Amino acid sequence: MSKTLIRGAKVLGGDPQDVLIDGGTVAAVGTGLSAEAVEGAEVVEADGKVLLPGLVDLHTHLREPGREDSETVLTGTRAAASGGYTAVFAMANTFPVADTAGVVEQVWRLGKEHGYCDVRPVGAVTVGLEGSTLAELGAMHESAAGVTVFSDDGKCVHDAVIMRRALEYVKAFGGVVAQHAQEPRLTEGAQMNEGVVSAELGLGGWPAVAEESIIARDVLLAEHVGSRVHICHLSTAGSVEIVRWAKSRGIDVTAEVTPHHLLLTDELVRSYNPVYKVNPPLRTERDVMALREALADGTIDIVATDHAPHPHEDKDCEWAAAAMGMVGLETALSVVQETMVDTGLLDWAGVADRMSFTPARIGRAEGHGRPVSAGEPANLTLVDTAYRGSVDPAGFASRSRNTPYEGRELPGRVTHTWLRGTATLIDGKLT
Repeated sequence: MSKTLIRGAKVLGGDPQDVLIDGGTVAAVGTGLSAEAVEGAEVVEADGKVLLPGLVDLHTHLREPGREDSETVLTGTRAAASGGYTAVFAMANTFPVADTAGVVEQVWRLGKEHGYCDVRPVGAVTVGLEGSTLAELGAMHESAAGVTVFSDDGKCVHDAVIMRRALEYVKAFGGVVAQHAQEPRLTEGAQMNEGVVSAELGLGGWPAVAEESIIARDVLLAEHVGSRVHICHLSTAGSVEIVRWAKSRGIDVTAEVTPHHLLLTDELVRSYNPVYKVNPPLRTERDVMALREALADGTIDIVATDHAPHPHEDKDCEWAAAAMGMVGLETALSVVQETMVDTGLLDWAGVADRMSFTPARIGRAEGHGRPVSAGEPANLTLVDTAYRGSVDPAGFASRSRNTPYEGRELPGRVTHTWLRGTATLIDGKLT
């Protein structure tokens, strides 16, 4: 494999340095690298751009098998590379559901064939996501896909006994259950966040307590069992306080927040534009500020996209009939820059922690979330942080276009992505 010299990059936002990639490995980092070391290397002039470890998304919907009209493993991983990701965890709500070794191995192999980023399948907790019978957790872990994360995302594991058994089961091999915290009885007919806006619009309210009650239950179950639980797309100020309390007790809980919950509020629903319909729903300004503070202080561990592609016809309809979800892989880093970096809440080293190091650790994604230093795998992303531009979904690599940011100006642009030393994105264009 050829050499690549990234010249003048701000590694994790620090002082400019040169980074030499040789094969699939970072060969050297520093200033004044020897002429002999860099001989024959292809030079990428970073010009002060920020160099980060390749991003890792613990929560992606790739839709294949079964809903290839909205996304495939190929298009989803191309979108991931465009957004600076070198590994994604593919959720289990496919058709058929990824609740057996055969299905997770199919998704894993598709990821290996396409090569734009590593694909780590997430196994279903229950058969068919129906919440009544545990899926083949052990078989999925022992499969070629080596599943370590299990989730019924899209549905809550609402039965406390089933949730307890899942936590006990995955404890044996160091796995983690990622819970979609939504008490189903409290959200029947819900269309948006329950509050002032829902009352004024006459839309069914989705109360914060529907999320918070499940989180409270599950952190106590994790403590009782001595297992790991991860909270998907945490969205309320109350949820933050429960997770903060659980961590103070030493409970092994981690949590994620989506980019859209860091930026958007339920006020946008006044437009009745279904692009803003998402699960969990957009919350209040107070919730948004609490989520940002919690991500900054480490109560919330990571940013995860919950990239949820839908075809045009599932979103271009009346609000009540529209599907829930937003695409997010190609805009995530820009939203984090706007909400966390440009506001002074996080530096770029903090972004690397929340979007690479920690999600890789939670999901046990070997070779990802590693320091940008000699001897480490060359999974890297280069970001032009000075760039500002409006979002144009027509240029997305994703098969779907259901972004809430169309026409919105956002900062930052990923210019290059390398997966084990091979460029998947060069000057903003997929290879």
